[in-house]
Amino acid sequence: MIEVNKDATALGRRDILHAAGAAILAGAAGAPFAPPAQAQSSGASSPATSSRASLGARLQGVQHFGLTVQNMERAYEFYTQVLGGTEVFRHGDFSGDAVQNTLLADQEIAANEQGVNPRTIGVPDLRGGAQRLDVRFIQFDNVVIELLQYRDADQPMGGPKAFAEPVQHMSPAFPRMMHICFYVRDDVDFNQFITDLEAESARRGMTQVRANRIIRVRSEAERKAAPQSSNTNKVTVAPSDGWELIYCKGPEGEQLEFVKALGPVKQRFANTLASRQKARAGL
Repeated sequence: MIEVNKDATALGRRDILHAAGAAILAGAAGAPFAPPAQAQSSGASSPATSSRASLGARLQGVQHFGLTVQNMERAYEFYTQVLGGTEVFRHGDFSGDAVQNTLLADQEIAANEQGVNPRTIGVPDLRGGAQRLDVRFIQFDNVVIELLQYRDADQPMGGPKAFAEPVQHMSPAFPRMMHICFYVRDDVDFNQFITDLEAESARRGMTQVRANRIIRVRSEAERKAAPQSSNTNKVTVAPSDGWELIYCKGPEGEQLEFVKALGPVKQRFANTLASRQKARAGL
C-alpha cells in the first residue's frame, strides 16, 4: 500500500513552493532536478518595470494543471489517498453569466458559427444554472492539480455523474491530448512502485489504473502476466540518457506518466534551470 504522509500540510507544501522560487516544470514533468537558486537581489523591480518586461519574465512558473473528471470523489481519492497529494481547498456550485463567459465563451462562439445548440458540443449552461461547476485543488511539492467537475444542478457535489460524456479515445497521439507527469524519487524501485500503484488502485476499485509494459502484449491477461522488470522504459540514448518512464492511465482514463531523471539528463535539467534562474535574477 502506498502510504499518505499524514504530517504534510497545505501550508508546508506552499512553503516548499515558495522556497523553490523560479523552479519551472520541464514539459509536463516536474523539474525539481536542482536545488533552488539563491534569493534574488533585494533590488526588486517596480510594478511598472515588471509590466514592461517580456511575457516570460512576468511569469512565476506553472501553477497548476487542470483535469476535468467524471467522478470527483474517485479522482480525489486517487490523487490524495493513493498518490499522497494534499487538498488546498475546494469550492463549488459555480454558475452565472460571468463564469460562463470566462470559461466557455469560445465554445459558445464555435456553436453559434456551426449553427448548433451549444449543449450538443458539450457546453454546459452555467449561465442559467442548469449545470454547476465544482473544483478541488490538490497540492504536490512542485505543482498543483485542479480537479474540475461539471454536473447537472440536481446532482450532488462530488458525485459520480458528470454533465458531459467522457472522451472515449484517450491515445496520447491525439493533438490536444495532455498528460500529468509525476517525478519519482531517485532511490525508489521504479518497477515495484508501479506494481504497488496498480495493486492499491485495484484494491480501491480503480480498474482503469493500468500501466503499459515495454514488451509487446496483446491482451489484458498478457499485460498482467508480464514480468515486473518490463514495467520501466530506461532510455540510454543522449540527450535523454538517464530518463526512466512509465505510461499509465489514471482512474478517470486520464493519461499519466511517472518518471525518474538520473545521470546526464538530470544534469541537463539542472543546468537549464540554473541558467534560467541566473537570467531572471539579472533582470
